[in-house]
Amino acid sequence: MRIKRGFKARRRRKKVLKLAKGFRGGHSKLFRTAADTVDRALMYSYRDRKVRKRDFRRLWIARINAAARMNDLSYSKFIHGLKLANVELDRKVLAELAISDPAGFSQIAGLATRQLSQA
Repeated sequence: MRIKRGFKARRRRKKVLKLAKGFRGGHSKLFRTAADTVDRALMYSYRDRKVRKRDFRRLWIARINAAARMNDLSYSKFIHGLKLANVELDRKVLAELAISDPAGFSQIAGLATRQLSQA
């Protein structure tokens, strides 16, 4: 008697087509094209989870740099001054401070400036 792989094959195809939901045209309806598209999408999502961290760090640095320059400091001197002052705020927090509380950021920048002048 011939064995058909109905249950397992159907389960595998349904899993792929479920992941392909929202893709356009045959990419969400036809198994073969959907499987290729899902593989590609999973590769991009894996890669871009790493890239997202880089992008946010670049954004935070740009915001800190802009706020530091308003306080007559370059980004590198600002960060160096914070290291000398043993301030352990990360870039995410500093960028949020720069936007939401410019006065508080100015105080931190003043602390960094004092440390640079002492060194």
